[in-house]
Amino acid sequence: MSKINVRDTEITIISVDDNDYISLTDMANSKESESRAADIIKNWLRNRYTLEFLGTWEQINNPDFKVVEFDHFKKQAGLASFVLSVSEWIEKTNAIGIIVKKGKYGGTYAHKDIAFEFGSAISVAFKLYLISEFQRLKEEEQKQLGWNAKRELAKINYRIHTDAIKTNLIPPMLTSQQITFVYASEADVLNVALFGMTAKEWRDKNSNLKGNIRDYASINELICLSNMENINALLINDKIPQSERLIKLNKIAIQQMKVLSEIEDKKYLKE
Repeated sequence: MSKINVRDTEITIISVDDNDYISLTDMANSKESESRAADIIKNWLRNRYTLEFLGTWEQINNPDFKVVEFDHFKKQAGLASFVLSVSEWIEKTNAIGIIVKKGKYGGTYAHKDIAFEFGSAISVAFKLYLISEFQRLKEEEQKQLGWNAKRELAKINYRIHTDAIKTNLIPPMLTSQQITFVYASEADVLNVALFGMTAKEWRDKNSNLKGNIRDYASINELICLSNMENINALLINDKIPQSERLIKLNKIAIQQMKVLSEIEDKKYLKE
C-alpha cells in the first residue's frame, strides 16, 4: 500500500496481483461541493461512455468477462431510470478492473488505467496531476528496488548454501549453538575469499558503522558473492575440505571481480 498527494488530497494505491489499483473513493473525496464519494462513482458508472470504456478494458484484460451482461448494461446506459452500483457491475459481469475492499483501507479501487479515466470525472487538472504523481511514485519505487536488489543478490543462493552445509558439514546431535557456529564459519569462508577478512575482523575495523560487511558491499561484490554461495554449495557436496575450498573460491572471486570491473568500465553494467 502506497499513498500519493494530489492537489492536497491523499490517494491510496494498493497492489492486486502485481497491478496497481488506485482508490476511486479517495479521488472522489477531492471533488468540492459533493458530499458522498459513492454517489460520484455511481453517477460516473452509469454514463454510457464510461461503460464502453470499462467493457473494452475488461475484454482486453479479462478472459472471464461476461460480455452478454455487459451488453445488457450498455443498452440501458443513458436512460434516466438506469442506475448501476460498483458491486452490481462486478457481480453481474465478473469484472476485475474495479474492486471493492472493506476494512481499514476500504473503498472502491480501480486499475490505474481506469482510475486515470475516472480522474476526468473530477477535473482535467486533477487527472493530469494524478498521472504525474503516480509516475513520480513509480520512479521512486524503482530507485528503492535497485537498492533492495543489491541486498537480495546476496541471498539468492542462501537456502542452497545452508542446506548443503546442514547435509554435509553438520554432524548429528549438535546443539543449536554449535550449528550456528558452523554456519558462521562457512559464511566467513566466503567473506575471506572475497573481502579478505572475516565478519569479526571487519566489525573490529569499522566499529563506528552499523550493519555488517555485506551491507557495505558494492553491486559487483554482491553479484560475485551470490555466485560464490552457489559454487561453495557444490564444493561442499563434493566433500572438498574447507581449506581447499577457500583457495578455489578466492581465485574465483578474483576472476569474477576482474570481469565485472571490465564490464562496468565499458558501461554495460550500471548500478
